[in-house]
Amino acid sequence: MTSALGRALPVLPVVAVIALLGLPVAPGGEGGATVADAVSGLVVLCCVVRLVRRRRRPLSRTAAVVIGLPVVGIAVAAAGAASPGAGISGLARYLQVFVLVPAAVLLLVRDRRDFRLLAWSFVGLALWQGAVGVNQYVTGTGASYQGEDIRAVGTFGASDIMGMATVVAFGLVCAVGLALGSGAARQRTAAVVCSLLLLLPLALSFSRGAWIATAAACGAQLVLAGLRRAVQVGAVVTAAVVILVGGFGVGSAMLQERISSITQVADAPDQSVTDRYTMWAAAAGMWREHPLTGVGLKGFPDHRDGHASLALSSGSDTAGAGAAFRKQPLLSPHNMYLLVLSEQGLIGLLALVGSWLALLACALRGLVRARAASGNGAATGLDCALVACGLLGWQLIDFMYADIGGPSTVLTAVCFGLVGWWALMDPASSAPASPSRSVTAPGSLEEASAR
Repeated sequence: MTSALGRALPVLPVVAVIALLGLPVAPGGEGGATVADAVSGLVVLCCVVRLVRRRRRPLSRTAAVVIGLPVVGIAVAAAGAASPGAGISGLARYLQVFVLVPAAVLLLVRDRRDFRLLAWSFVGLALWQGAVGVNQYVTGTGASYQGEDIRAVGTFGASDIMGMATVVAFGLVCAVGLALGSGAARQRTAAVVCSLLLLLPLALSFSRGAWIATAAACGAQLVLAGLRRAVQVGAVVTAAVVILVGGFGVGSAMLQERISSITQVADAPDQSVTDRYTMWAAAAGMWREHPLTGVGLKGFPDHRDGHASLALSSGSDTAGAGAAFRKQPLLSPHNMYLLVLSEQGLIGLLALVGSWLALLACALRGLVRARAASGNGAATGLDCALVACGLLGWQLIDFMYADIGGPSTVLTAVCFGLVGWWALMDPASSAPASPSRSVTAPGSLEEASAR
């Protein structure tokens, strides 16, 4: 036990960040910095200390460019912010989520064993938050939904109704990737069980965006793992959903209504969809006025009313889960791409999305190599590849319906770090590098033991 703990020591700060997201959030919190955010800063510090002690170049040129590309748009938008305070706070937040923490995570992860440890940490957090959420639905102590306190929000409270859905979705994607990989049979069995358990709290979150992103990401994982396995696992998941919803009637009426509302976003949208469309139009209007650099970091709330139509409501009603009723102001367009476009312009959007697409291309390249190695009977990191591709796919899809904000945002940073390690650092997924010009990838002896 002591030796295992010592071997995992470099990534334990990252595990701590994930674990701290299981702590309750104060009811009615305003979404400021959390303990997990503070510990993410310690993760960056630990990484810096480790690099100084090793005295070697941390990243290859490709990795440095891909990870550092978002800095360009963020810095330009920070300089154009309405006030120095807004520029500095926005700069710190964007660098934390998209540059510093991801870079620290990918540098602290040394091999696939560390990667799997973090993936299982995602699953563990998801199971905890999911259990709290299911209890909230059963006991009527969740967030308010259609006049009843039944919406599963975990420990995040009514002010962050997407928090639990994000955590559970990440855990589900990780579990599916671990189940479809070529790891030990015991690991795959445990991952399958966790996947099935997490379906219920995800459903009870009533989050349409999380449902769509999870279905798409897990479907892509199944296809990438092989069509035969995709059919088998799809049949099992379908049977589980039929039993839960059709057999036991778990939230059947409300779930059916929520699912059907996905197809009504154009014909008869509810107020939340109307608000979202209105804020999307406002973000597009801001971009048209400032196409290259946007209105500056943290500038969307100040320019919203000048570009939004009268269809926009005064705010979102939140209540339940230990919090009193309050109007939560709509301070972002709930679309990460449009938020970046409005505040950072084309420069920021192309830099940020360019970095993500480069990660996706490198991760998929590594997955192809992992599948080829698996077909040849060699040791492979197919489970790591599927987890990385699934997490990145989920995030890119979910960003169409959500943006950064809330306690769970730091988990997005860890997610990008995991994806970055597989795409840029794992020896099976990255192109061979010159040992004199880049850091040596995880050692072959350590890697062999991790398999």
